[in-house]
Amino acid sequence: MNESPHSFQLDQYILRHVMDSHEWHLPFLPPVQLPTFLSLHSLMVILCAVILLVLFCVFYRKNDRVPTGITNLLEVFVQFVRDEIAIPSLGEEDGQKLTPLFCTFFFFILGLNLMGQIPIFSTATANIGVTAPLALITFFLMTFGAIQKNGFGGFLKAFMPAGVPKLIMPFIFFLELLGVFIKTFALMVRLFANMLAGHMVVLALLGLVVLFGAWALPAIVLAVGISLLEILVVFLQAYIFVLLSAVFIGQMYHPEH
Repeated sequence: MNESPHSFQLDQYILRHVMDSHEWHLPFLPPVQLPTFLSLHSLMVILCAVILLVLFCVFYRKNDRVPTGITNLLEVFVQFVRDEIAIPSLGEEDGQKLTPLFCTFFFFILGLNLMGQIPIFSTATANIGVTAPLALITFFLMTFGAIQKNGFGGFLKAFMPAGVPKLIMPFIFFLELLGVFIKTFALMVRLFANMLAGHMVVLALLGLVVLFGAWALPAIVLAVGISLLEILVVFLQAYIFVLLSAVFIGQMYHPEH
């Protein structure tokens, strides 16, 4: 059975807004063609990095005795990541050392997520090619970082829990080793899938407006409600990624706990 033209147009409408491409669609303007070496999501990553550099290098006033404005707002998030995520998960020493990395994770993911809520931008975190490198950084610290801290022998002991009978130890060792890759995969897919699914739902509801006009008024209400919910989700997803990264790294750095 052939699809109706309207169904096909709605499919294309949704895919155009969630998939990566070399076209930047701006409201009321013709599509902007990007160079072959630069995709739309790559451009979003660059823009987010530039925005963060401006925030922390220009507007952030580190030497202010009493932080105000943007400086105060940024420090609230930095202290939250340090005191509520990094130190509880890795201890005082390692938590302090890795706080800059976790803050980078948090602000970078949050920035990309928030940009995805603005119509002129696109959600780069809905691309697994963006979330995979972030997860691989955590994987690098879970493996090579743990080896550097505990030595190769200490690294292997993390896969051999105390009190396990020797007969089933090889099986447990294999499962624990496999768990490192599963955790990395979960980090990558969780962020990508949540951001992609949320946008597809909103776009599908808005697409009903195009197809059915005034009859789709309930879809508009639902789309607005989900969009407001996504504002909470963008913060939540950044927090979850950082929290899980800290917990996974802490498990490898301090296997005795």
